[in-house]
Amino acid sequence: MTDSPSPSSGSGGPGPQRPAPDALTAASFLLLAVLAGLLLWPLISGGPAPSPYLIGGLLVVRLGIQFLRSRRDERLRRPASWALDILLIALIFYSASTQPPA
Repeated sequence: MTDSPSPSSGSGGPGPQRPAPDALTAASFLLLAVLAGLLLWPLISGGPAPSPYLIGGLLVVRLGIQFLRSRRDERLRRPASWALDILLIALIFYSASTQPPA
């Protein structure tokens, strides 16, 4: 009996395994999931919206993680994306600071 070569892809069988994401990538995805949950929960439940300072703070932490990831991998350097993130964060903090106190 001879072993037949198994196809490398297309059959749904075992193939090359993808490496697990590193800790910074996992943290970035976790922050995105938390942000999505915080922003969707008021739409689903009808409850109050989360604090803009909390949303802005989480976005700042995520931007810091993206910056740390880019220091390890040159392909992740996206200054235009960082500029848009900073602009969005600045707008969130500006709108939060001009709201009357509750």
